[in-house]
Amino acid sequence: MILLTTPTGQIGSRVLDSLLDSGDAAGPVRVIARDPARLSPRVRARVEAVPGSHADPDVAAKACAGVDRVFWLVPPTQVVDSLEGHFEDFTRPLVDAIESQGVERVVGVSTLGRGVAENAGHISVTLAMDDVIRATGVHHRALCPPYLMENLLRQVPSIRDGGVITMATRGDRVLRTCTTRDIGDTAARLLLDDSWTGQADVPVVGPDELTPQGMARIVSEVLERPVLFQETGPEDHKAALLRHGASEAAAQGLTDMVRALGAQGFYGAAAPSTPGTAPTGFRQWCEEVLRPAVLG
Repeated sequence: MILLTTPTGQIGSRVLDSLLDSGDAAGPVRVIARDPARLSPRVRARVEAVPGSHADPDVAAKACAGVDRVFWLVPPTQVVDSLEGHFEDFTRPLVDAIESQGVERVVGVSTLGRGVAENAGHISVTLAMDDVIRATGVHHRALCPPYLMENLLRQVPSIRDGGVITMATRGDRVLRTCTTRDIGDTAARLLLDDSWTGQADVPVVGPDELTPQGMARIVSEVLERPVLFQETGPEDHKAALLRHGASEAAAQGLTDMVRALGAQGFYGAAAPSTPGTAPTGFRQWCEEVLRPAVLG
């Protein structure tokens, strides 16, 4: 049996759709959902839903009973008292379930930067989470994306009303990207494959070698209107996060992350593209996702 977390999230929902599209190949599928009513009728007819949070040890233990493969994702949030505590809350129940329920394989969403990233906020904590899971000896694949194209959806009002894309990074440095769709599809393929063993990273890096300025040019062309890139500093980035409701811990973690990205470059040109796991290009994504969001 396959267990999925975050079945209504951007990545989790794509994993779930891919599994259901595979028909009988997926076998029985179970999900942990805070609100099972948010699942589509198609999903509710095909899967078993365990209500609750996968940070709850009792919920995780119940959901992992009889499961051999797990898709595990720590849900993003901008309101936490402690970044480390948030990731630990969503990792310890999985570790306990692996040890007590006999889970054989775990596919998780991680990040590029292993062996390179230092003092990198969310990235450092994510990589540390992988180490905790791997210490159990479970067969593990960590999907490692760079910057998510979907992050730009948060800037739809700025793009639509002001013609501006803002990032806390240099506009003339390559910033590798990928889509949540490709992450989800790669996760589903791994969950359907019971032949892999051991522990390894799986980079998920799109085909483009674009700078933020280059991204803005493509957005301009797709939208047929001027869109410019505007760089902001880490402290201005943190102040904006706090104004929009982020907690101090979450805002500091994201600020440390963008500082590390700028100084250490592990989302940059040195990261090779991986067409087998991330075929979607930035222009295609803009045409299919960003353009309807801006014009709609």
